[in-house]
Amino acid sequence: MDANEKRRRAEEKRAGVFADELAKLRRRRAALEAKEARLLADAYALTVEQRSRIGSASSRERDMPLRSMALELGLAVRVNDRSMQSQMHDAHELVELFPATMEALSEGRVSRAHAQVIQDAGRVIEDPVDRASFERIVLVEAERQTVPRTKKYARQRAEVLDPRPLQERHDTAIRKRRVWVTDLDDTLSALTIVGGNVYIHGAYHRLTTQGTTVKDVDRAKRRAYAAARAEAEANGSDEGAPDEGAEPWFDERTLDEIRCDLALDMLLAGSPVIDPTDPTTTGGGLGAIRAEVQITIPITTLTGVTKSGAELNGVTPVDPDTARRMAGTAKIWERVMTDPITGVVTAVDRYQLHPSQTRYLNARDMTCRTPGCRRPAKLCHIDHSKDFAHGGKSCNDNLCNECARHHTLKHATNWHVEQLPGGILKFTSPGGKTYDSHPPSRVAFVPTDDGGYSVAPF
Repeated sequence: MDANEKRRRAEEKRAGVFADELAKLRRRRAALEAKEARLLADAYALTVEQRSRIGSASSRERDMPLRSMALELGLAVRVNDRSMQSQMHDAHELVELFPATMEALSEGRVSRAHAQVIQDAGRVIEDPVDRASFERIVLVEAERQTVPRTKKYARQRAEVLDPRPLQERHDTAIRKRRVWVTDLDDTLSALTIVGGNVYIHGAYHRLTTQGTTVKDVDRAKRRAYAAARAEAEANGSDEGAPDEGAEPWFDERTLDEIRCDLALDMLLAGSPVIDPTDPTTTGGGLGAIRAEVQITIPITTLTGVTKSGAELNGVTPVDPDTARRMAGTAKIWERVMTDPITGVVTAVDRYQLHPSQTRYLNARDMTCRTPGCRRPAKLCHIDHSKDFAHGGKSCNDNLCNECARHHTLKHATNWHVEQLPGGILKFTSPGGKTYDSHPPSRVAFVPTDDGGYSVAPF
């Protein structure tokens, strides 16, 4: 073994040491945050006791113990008293309603952020037995997944236990849609739009597709210019070479910048005013590009048997009325239907046809399978876990979605991926550490005898 190889192995081993130390520190931090939560909960409980001894019916006077305690604690740690009051209430709720989560936090098995998403999703569950069952199930996910994935799973589980149907919650929430402007530094401002998730995701997808098309046109122009110059230099003649003083304009904008420019362009003018594409090759230019979204719909929702929701791009729930409406509209909407009992994909409709394997993998993975990455599967690469060049087969149990960043990382470094049964992937780091990536958990809805619906027992 040469010196370079020894150094590389030693450095990879250090990465594993760093990972172990970081995990220990995070567990200690979680334990300290659990102690802080209990302290704030005790402080809140004391103010409740103080309030019970106040005979006055005035709500202002009865609020004084809590306000005073919040100011006292806030000043001690330089936190606004209103914010401290909210922290006290959240801590009290966490301790009283989610004891198993508090225990996991104290033992460092989950972070405070994980505990918060469990609390946020589970507070709508009124029945203590249902809430305890929800907490127990979601904690299993929280101990092996990132905060965003735990949040998505917790919301799915809480949805069927919430006494309010999803449609009712959607109808209430959609009335809060609005647009506002926030002024930023250096002459910038932010335009924020809060609306129905299907339409917001659709708009973002359209802007991304348009922006990608602009970047593709610019890359083609650069290649043509470079090829013309290279050919002229090879021939030793300036004939046919681009004029040195007439270098074409190249687009130096990032995709984010292009998306922003296109959005403002269309809002102000109704359609893209500046369009560098050739309509004869792009099918009508930027204005012809339309939004495309993927909605996963339980068959029972589609047929109206249950009132359970659907999922948009594997990221956020969709209310039943919108899901059914989208399922019956033009083919620009992609429909993915799942069996209500097994959760297995039974049918997929797409705007553009893809091989059945791609449809299956996109439905199974939903996002990039590298732990912690949430890039939608439809924007990822299909990767052979065992390289095709080394005998890996093009079968579903050797394929997974990897975003460009993590696909490149896998091939450029000593990260390895092994496929296990059930779609589970085992990632092995250069330092020898292993990390499991489970397919995103799905909530399947089963009709009940009384005409309602419940979570399937798996």
